[in-house]
Amino acid sequence: MTGWQTLFYKEVLRFWKVGFQTVAAPVLTSLLYLLIFGHVLEGRVLVYDRLSYTAFLVPGLVMMGMLQNAFANSSSSLIQSKIMGSLVFILLTPLSHRAWFAAYVGASVLRGLMVGVGVFIATLFFAAPQFAAPWWIAVFALLGTALLATLGVIAGLWADKFDQMAAFQNFLIMPMTFLSGVFYSIQSLPPFWQAVSHLNPFFYMIDGFRYGFFGVSDVSPWTSFAIVALAWAAVSLLALRLLRSGYKIRN
Repeated sequence: MTGWQTLFYKEVLRFWKVGFQTVAAPVLTSLLYLLIFGHVLEGRVLVYDRLSYTAFLVPGLVMMGMLQNAFANSSSSLIQSKIMGSLVFILLTPLSHRAWFAAYVGASVLRGLMVGVGVFIATLFFAAPQFAAPWWIAVFALLGTALLATLGVIAGLWADKFDQMAAFQNFLIMPMTFLSGVFYSIQSLPPFWQAVSHLNPFFYMIDGFRYGFFGVSDVSPWTSFAIVALAWAAVSLLALRLLRSGYKIRN
């Protein structure tokens, strides 16, 4: 294997060795969300005038699981390596900053996709799947997990201790995920909050992903694609620059 492939393999093994915690546990969490919200609101809420609430909720839960776990994988790997001191063994290798980026982001995307597939399979018992535009499902799944994996790299480089990482996740990633339309359509919000939702890039990931299932969305999937792609390009350039300069990982 080449250098980046070896690092990628190491990162995959890192989360797969504890797969019950890194893959199975997020699937169970999403399933609990579906059971609770579906039980309370099924039959009381009709979305887009034709979708049951449970069917509407499934794509949002799938994408939420993918995004949160893609971020958690790259960020936790870097912060643990920095605190434990094992990052020095990777620094001693002749790997380029691009190899680091490809390995950490690639492994995080894989974990996110595995969680997403697990959540989708678990929810098949509650709602019949629809695939109006499978191409958009794949596009937003890959772009969304890549964007959050890259944000995880940036957060892992920036944080010096676990509470800083927790703050990044609890006060930025978690609110933006929950306020992105996972549990509701923004059309049900007052005009002011609809405008605020359009400032959240996570909204476009989930809205575009949901379009792939039902063929309906709050904004055009092409608009969502452009915004998410530009966001990933921006954070990727920042992450590559930080890795190249050795930000907080080289003295």
